[in-house]
Amino acid sequence: MQNSLMMLVDTPDYSEKCVHLEALKNRLEALASPQIVAAFTSQAVDQSKVFVKVFTEIDRMPQLLAYYYKCHKVQLLAAWQELCQSDLSLDRQLTGLYDALLGAWHTQIQWATQVFQKPHEVVMVLLIQTLGALMPSLPSCLSNGVERAGPEQELTRLLEFYDATAHFAKGLEMALLPHLHEHNLVKVTELVDAVYDPYKPYQLKYGDMEESNLLIQMSAVPLEHGEVIDCVQELSHSVNKLFGLASAAVDRCVRFTNGLGTCGLLSALKSLFAKYVSDFTSTLQSIRKKCKLDHIPPNSLFQEDWTAFQNSIRIIATCGELLRHCGDFEQQLANRILSTAGKYLSDSCSPRSLAGFQESILTDKKNSAKNPWQEYNYLQKDNPAEYASLMEILYTLKEKGSSNHNLLAAPRAALTRLNQQAHQLAFDSVFLRIKQQLLLISKMDSWNMAGIGETLTDELPAFSLTPLEYISNIGQYIMSLPLNLEPFVTQEDSALELALHAGKLPFPPEQGDELPELDNMADNWLGSIARATMQTYCDAILQIPELSPHSAKQLATDIDYLINVMDALGLQPSRTLQHIVTLLKTRPEDYRQVSKGLPRRLATTVATMRSVNY
Repeated sequence: MQNSLMMLVDTPDYSEKCVHLEALKNRLEALASPQIVAAFTSQAVDQSKVFVKVFTEIDRMPQLLAYYYKCHKVQLLAAWQELCQSDLSLDRQLTGLYDALLGAWHTQIQWATQVFQKPHEVVMVLLIQTLGALMPSLPSCLSNGVERAGPEQELTRLLEFYDATAHFAKGLEMALLPHLHEHNLVKVTELVDAVYDPYKPYQLKYGDMEESNLLIQMSAVPLEHGEVIDCVQELSHSVNKLFGLASAAVDRCVRFTNGLGTCGLLSALKSLFAKYVSDFTSTLQSIRKKCKLDHIPPNSLFQEDWTAFQNSIRIIATCGELLRHCGDFEQQLANRILSTAGKYLSDSCSPRSLAGFQESILTDKKNSAKNPWQEYNYLQKDNPAEYASLMEILYTLKEKGSSNHNLLAAPRAALTRLNQQAHQLAFDSVFLRIKQQLLLISKMDSWNMAGIGETLTDELPAFSLTPLEYISNIGQYIMSLPLNLEPFVTQEDSALELALHAGKLPFPPEQGDELPELDNMADNWLGSIARATMQTYCDAILQIPELSPHSAKQLATDIDYLINVMDALGLQPSRTLQHIVTLLKTRPEDYRQVSKGLPRRLATTVATMRSVNY
């Protein structure tokens, strides 16, 4: 009847006949529907084949398939309902659902191959429809599961759910793979979307979730402790914890986003390192206070205590570990990003415009060899700006090589600053004792008082004077420095060496000075502390309001003593210190002549102190 009707297409009552024919088809379908349901439910092959033949001939195949889908969806949806009402955790419920779906796939493919012309496509649609009809829906289940987990566990729980889904997806992929090119890739892509789309909202905000997760975990890493030695130990232990957290984040990014969440990952890592550096800095400040490096009472006794310095050296070594780990981690991160997300980077694209990316990806998708399971890309459509940023990163890594990159430039710079703070801590722990003594100089009352010998004669020989206690203390302290700096030379610690070379010491050498100490870190430190001593000494001397002739000789004696100490250590006395001692020793009548070749301001200040008119 249907074929006959095709010949009457131009007759006046054609439309009426079509309506009549459709009514007959509806009656046939209504009469056959109980038998269709029974055949599909009992998986009766021969009977089902008959219905396929009939419904194909009357052009009602979609309606027949609707019966098939309905029959089997009911069973699968009922299984899901039962799982949801059980006491199982959500990840176990999901596993149960996916086992049922995968079991249905294999069973139905075997049966449908005997009945339908395109069995794989039919069963794919069955799964797509089932996944879309689940009650409660997967998105709502995931939302509830994540909410129940709380901020500390939400990402962990989400990944547990995702792992169950990914395992199911892998099973389907393996089932389809042998004849993938024969299948309708549009339907395969629809199935992939149906499986993975419930996670899309979370994948799109992965960066924020990861950042929150990392900051919570970092907060649980203690750096501050009561005793300084405990703080130092915790700082040392924190290095592996920090990079353990960072590496775990990379694993999660790959596992959950297949590398598409790289931009969010990098942002989260920057926040992690920023938090760590902030906590580390606070701990250094705390150590400074505990070691009383910011303020020593003026009347406290001068005593050698190298504990703070030794602790500081351990902290510098920790900074070296941080710098080394950061370099290694950055390299591994670049390799991981390129190996995971690199597949999204088309050979034909350059990062000039997003349009170029879109076009190249669309071109690639026309290639039938593509595997939709491996090409799932939630980011390109839903956040094109972030996708463009990802392409920029991938393109740069590919063009410049994974060893030439700046993925963690900001954290690396922050860790370098941290190393600098540790250097300052170590320097201050040594120099503060010296500084404390030197700051007392300008306040000493003896400078403007006449000495015992001065009342007898102004010509008292200088060799009869001995260095005062303050400079003797400083001299002995500086002479003991090489012994305490020995770890720099003898200790084979690559991390310490790295940190020392990366750090910069205060009071660098004056221009034109010979620099024999540059090859030896211990000598480098000794030179820095010596220069700091001499500069601070000069500054303190120039603060003395008045010097009697005897005091000028005494001060010259003190300076000569310090210069001798420097000579004994193979260090050059500073030019300013040499100028001052020269001006202190110069007779008033010769002062004008001697001062001609010296800095005018310095000569004037010393002349004022000595009450010399020139």
